[in-house]
Amino acid sequence: MRGKRVVVGIGNPLRGDDGFGPSLIARLQASGRGIYIDAGQAPENYLGRILKEEPDTILLVDVAHLDLKPGEYRLLKPRDIMKCGLTTHEMSSRMLIEFLLEETPADIFMLGVQPQTLALGQAMSAPLKATLDEVEKLINEAMHE
Repeated sequence: MRGKRVVVGIGNPLRGDDGFGPSLIARLQASGRGIYIDAGQAPENYLGRILKEEPDTILLVDVAHLDLKPGEYRLLKPRDIMKCGLTTHEMSSRMLIEFLLEETPADIFMLGVQPQTLALGQAMSAPLKATLDEVEKLINEAMHE
C-alpha cells in the first residue's frame, strides 16, 4: 500500500462472519492512525466519502467465497473480483469497484476472508476472530510504512 491509504470495511455484523469488515474497522479506528470507513452493508453509499479523501490506495475488506478454510484470506486485485464475483455482497462490491476504477487513479485492492458462517443472529466464528487479530496487526504495520 502506498501514499494516502483508505481502508473500507464491508459487511453486516448481524450475519456471523459477515461482520468481519466492520469489526476490523472498529479496531483500527481505535488506533487513531489512518482513514478507516465502516461501509456496512451499503458500500455504494460511501463512494463520495472515499473519493473526498483523495487516496493513493484503497483497501476494501469483506468476507468472500474463496474455497479456502474459514479465516484464510487473500489480497485480491479488482480484475480478480470482477471476473469471479467472489464476495458475499457481489452486486455492491462490483458496483463499488467499477465506480472507483472510473473515478480515481488510486490502487484498489480487496482483502477477501473466507467465512465459516453467514447465518443471521450468529456471532463471528473462532477462525475469523483469530484472523481479525492477525489482519489488524498487518494493517497497522502497513499504515506506519
